Amino acid sequence: MGAARHPTDTSDFSSYILQAQASKAKVVGFATAGQAAVNAIKTAHEFGLRQGGQTLAGLYFFVTDIHSLGLEVAQDMIVTTAFYWDMNDETRAWSKRFFDQTKRMPTQLQAANYSATMHYLKAVQAAGTDETNAVMKKMREMPINDFFAKNGRIREDGRMTHDMYVVRVKKPNESKYPWDYYEVIATVPAEEAFQPPAKSTCPLVRK
Repeated sequence: MGAARHPTDTSDFSSYILQAQASKAKVVGFATAGQAAVNAIKTAHEFGLRQGGQTLAGLYFFVTDIHSLGLEVAQDMIVTTAFYWDMNDETRAWSKRFFDQTKRMPTQLQAANYSATMHYLKAVQAAGTDETNAVMKKMREMPINDFFAKNGRIREDGRMTHDMYVVRVKKPNESKYPWDYYEVIATVPAEEAFQPPAKSTCPLVRK
């Protein structure tokens, strides 16, 4: 239905939100991040996009952004994420350790960084050296099965593939405890979530 691009330093999203509202699009996707994304969603709430029947979709939202917005504002948003702290016993156990240190639940990037670091250290241990090529060989050989990803793997082009999740932000009356923000509504398999190697422009695979 259309698109609108905002400057990276803008704090006023009124004109962009009004364009989205006037488009009558069923879904309004926000391909921005950080405070800009939070401000954009706040503006969309003020202008009544959700109340008017449009679905708001955050392409790069974090659970901390939802926490900042509050469920009254963020409710029924559709968000894509690689990780949610409350998915299972394993994610909850690791996230509790994180929360005890930081007093907030982890984002997908924080969980991913921990997972990546541990995978690297395990590869160094398996290789018996920290020499780059030997470690990278082990990192590609070893599957990634931890609290962050199941059956993850690092491809030849360096891309780590794993399942992704589509979640709906809960309404205030659906949240049962602090940080209970997401309902997982779909799993996107790794092979669908990431561009296939055949379409890659990386010289490592375009031989």
